[in-house]
Amino acid sequence: MAAHLSYGRVNLNVLREAVRRELREFLDKCAGSKAIVWDEYLTGPFGLIAQYSLLKEHEVEKMFTLKGSRLPAADVKNIIFFVRPRLELMDIIAENVLSEDRRGPVRDFHILFVPRRSLLCEQRLKDLGVLGSFIHREEYSLDLIPFDGDLLSMESEGAFKECYLEGDQTSLYHAAKGLMTLQALYGTIPQIFGKGECARQVANMMIRMKREFTGSQNSIFPVFDNLLLLDRNVDLLTPLATQLTYEGLIDEIYGIQNSYVKLPPEKFAPKKQGDSGKDLPTEAKKLQLNSAEELYAEIRDKNFNAVGSVLSKKAKIISAAFEERHNAKTVGEIKQFVSQLPHMQAARGSLANHTSIAELIKDVTTSEDFFDKLTVEQEFMSGIDTDKVNNYIEDCIAQKHPLTKVLRLLCLQSVCNSGLKQKVLDYYKREILQTYGYEHILTLYNLEKAGLLKPQTGGRNNYPTIRKTLRLWMDDVNEQNPTDISYVYSGYAPLSVRLAQLLSRPGWRSIEEVLRILPGPHFEERQPLPTGLQKKRQPGENRVTLIFFLGGVTFAEIAALRFLSQLEDGGTEYVIATTKLMNGTSWIEALMEKPF
Repeated sequence: MAAHLSYGRVNLNVLREAVRRELREFLDKCAGSKAIVWDEYLTGPFGLIAQYSLLKEHEVEKMFTLKGSRLPAADVKNIIFFVRPRLELMDIIAENVLSEDRRGPVRDFHILFVPRRSLLCEQRLKDLGVLGSFIHREEYSLDLIPFDGDLLSMESEGAFKECYLEGDQTSLYHAAKGLMTLQALYGTIPQIFGKGECARQVANMMIRMKREFTGSQNSIFPVFDNLLLLDRNVDLLTPLATQLTYEGLIDEIYGIQNSYVKLPPEKFAPKKQGDSGKDLPTEAKKLQLNSAEELYAEIRDKNFNAVGSVLSKKAKIISAAFEERHNAKTVGEIKQFVSQLPHMQAARGSLANHTSIAELIKDVTTSEDFFDKLTVEQEFMSGIDTDKVNNYIEDCIAQKHPLTKVLRLLCLQSVCNSGLKQKVLDYYKREILQTYGYEHILTLYNLEKAGLLKPQTGGRNNYPTIRKTLRLWMDDVNEQNPTDISYVYSGYAPLSVRLAQLLSRPGWRSIEEVLRILPGPHFEERQPLPTGLQKKRQPGENRVTLIFFLGGVTFAEIAALRFLSQLEDGGTEYVIATTKLMNGTSWIEALMEKPF
C-alpha cells in the first residue's frame, strides 16, 4: 500500500490497487520468464503504480527501452512490448520482431497498448508483416494515475494541442473513460458542472457511456458529491504567470517529472573537514516529492517567502530532540530515545534536503532578472500598460533570452489585454522571427490558434471586467498566513480556482455575466442515484468535489485548491484530476513546432 494515497477523504489506493490487479492479470497470461520492452515515456507513470518488485514476482527478468534494430540478448520465453498507440513506435517494434525471428530460438511476443488499442497501429504492424507474431494484443486502460492523496493525472503530454489545435478528441475520450472507472470504484457522482467546449464533450461522452451500461446498476455509495469539468482555455492566464509556491518554483526551475525532481548534486554533497571539493558528485540528485514526506507535505503549498521560517523552526525542534539524549538517565528513557532515533534521523535528512533546495531556489528568486520579469508579469495581471510594446520584453528579445521565456511573457500580455493591437503584435512577431529564426513562424501560428497570442478583435478588452468581478488581483496579500488563494502568485488569484470557489459558494448564478464572456458553454447535469444511495450530509461535513482540468494544471492551482480544502468554513474538499501536470514553459514547448 502507498500510505500517502489514503490520507484524504477519498482513498486513492483503491484506484491504484485496481490498476495493479489488471497489470498482474495480464502478466500472468504470458506464462514463463519475461522481458519487458518499454516505450520510454511510460516508465515514469508506471513507476507510480508498480515498482520493479511487483514485476519480478511475475517472472519479469529483464527490462529494455524500445529502440531501433535488435533487442539485447535475453534468455526469456516471452517478450512484451508496453507502448502508447503511436505509429512511429510500431515501425521500431516491427524492426525488433523481425531481427529476433532471424536470431534463433522461438520467442512468444505480446503487445500491451496503453491506454487503448489502436486499429491504425495494428494495421501498420500487419503491413510490416509482424501482426501475426503477437500472441496477446491487449490494452491496459491506465487513464488516471494517482500521484498523491488528492491528485490524479493522465500524463497525456499532447492533450492541449490535440484538443485545441488539431480537433482530436482522443484524450477527451480517455478522460471520460477514466471518470467512468472512478465512478465504478467510488460510486456515481450525483452532480456534474462544467465550463468550456471540451468539458461539454466529456460530460456528453460520460452520459452516453452510462446509458450504454444500463444493465449494471452502480450500488456503491457515492464518495464524490460534485464533478467540475474545466477547460484549460477558459483560463489561459494562470499557467503563463510564474508560480510562487515552493512546489511551483521547484517545477518552474528544475521541472518535476512523475513526482521526481533532478537537482544539481553540489548542494547535496556531504561536507567533510578539510575537503577541497575535488570529489564532488557529478550525477544529478534525484528526489521524490510527495506527501509521504512529512516536511514536504507541510511546506510545498506555501508561498516561497514563508518557507524559510518553517525550515528554521523545524531545525530548532530537531536539534532540541537530539539534545534529549543527554537527559536520558534510566534504561527505559534510553530505550525510548533509541526507538525514536530512525524517525528523527529521517526528519533531519529531509530538513537538510529541503534547506538545500530552498537555497538553490533563493539564488534564482533573488536575482535581478527574476525580479524584473515578476514585476512585468504583475503589472500585466493588474492591468498596467498591457496595450503597448513592453521595454523588458524588447530587451529580452534583443539579448536573445530563451524563446519560451519571451513567448510566455508575450502570451501573458496578450491574454491580459484580450489580444494585442495589430501594430503591436506585428512588431513583436517581426522581432522574434528576425532574432530567433523564421522557422518559428509555425509556433506563432499555433499560439494564435490556441488563443494565446492573437490580435484584439472588436477593439474591446474584457479582462478588466473579469478581473474586477472575480477579484483576480489583490493588493494586500499575506504570504506568511494567507487568507485568500491569491497568495500562490503573490497577488493574482488563479481564475480557474476562483471559478471553483464561487461554484461552491454562492453558486455560478452570481457571475453569469463573466461566464458569458469566458469561452465555451457552462452547464449542469444531474445523474440520478438509486434509492438508498442518496447522501444525507452530517452537520459540519464538507462536500467532496472532483475538479478535472482538461488541458493541464499547474502546482500553484493545486496549492490554491488545497488551501480552500483546509479552510475552516470552506464547506468543500477538492480532489484534483488533470490531463497533464504542467507549467507555463512545458505548456509553450508542447505548442512549439520543432524545426525540421
